[in-house]
Amino acid sequence: MTRLSSVLAHRILVSLVLTGGLAVSGCVEDMTAEEAEADPAAFFGDEEWWDEGPPAGEEAKDEALEPMDDLRAETEIAAAPAFQLPFPCGQVWAGQTRTNHSPVNSIDFNRTDDVNDPVVAAAAGKVTRVANEGNTSYGRWIEIDHGGGYRTRYAHLNTQTVSVGQSVSQGQKIGTVGSTGGSSGPHLHYEQRLNGTAQKPVFNGATALFFGTKNYTSKNKCSGGGSGVTGTVNTSGVALTVRSGPSTGSTAVGSVQDGATVTITCQKHGTSVTGTYGTTTLWDFIGTGYVSDAYVNTGSDGQVAPTCN
Repeated sequence: MTRLSSVLAHRILVSLVLTGGLAVSGCVEDMTAEEAEADPAAFFGDEEWWDEGPPAGEEAKDEALEPMDDLRAETEIAAAPAFQLPFPCGQVWAGQTRTNHSPVNSIDFNRTDDVNDPVVAAAAGKVTRVANEGNTSYGRWIEIDHGGGYRTRYAHLNTQTVSVGQSVSQGQKIGTVGSTGGSSGPHLHYEQRLNGTAQKPVFNGATALFFGTKNYTSKNKCSGGGSGVTGTVNTSGVALTVRSGPSTGSTAVGSVQDGATVTITCQKHGTSVTGTYGTTTLWDFIGTGYVSDAYVNTGSDGQVAPTCN
């Protein structure tokens, strides 16, 4: 089963469970994996997701004010940390807000084949909670204190890779996407709180859409001294050709050995290649040229770095 067909199967199952009927748009089946990856909001359409709210005793009040309703709200936004999307730079995620969400000012993130995709800190801070609610509520979740009364929560995680008391930097991996707890399927439930009150999340200075589903592109750690994403080459022994462009027809400009660690500074779609990690049109720029992402393990399917110019 392809990654796209497996997601379609999951959507059909969720629709049957929640509505007793079939609610998959006919045009969705025509989308390629690359199209679904680039436009997850269109892929998921107007489907409403579902998850349980905070565990007992951890409920959050919701801020009734619109972000710019008065001077107090403006002051709070100005004083907030510079929050970014909780995913690696360049990734595109569908974010959904809805009136029946708990808390209503939280947001759910989803994209195709996202189980075990990295979740990163939206801002620097100290980890205050690493909990597991079992099959209810948040499931596996993490809370980070960013100072000034601001905290973020990341729920339904498959894995947690930080511990209580640990300091984390913005963009640092803290866990992976999952479907633990009360959840209709894999996604990340995300909250920004101020003094225990759920706020409408702000990413890269812009407030999230309320209410509806839209695409968000992560700017988390997209700049700052040439930082990149680390990957490991896996070719089962042979050297991987580095090319001048994202195409098998581009000039060979070098090679990297099997097992080598590479730093991906940006990525671009080009010729389709079938390799160790399936079939993809994504190519990774590693400083000297491009290599097919089909042979590079970054710990995540899909784009993990900014798009090359």
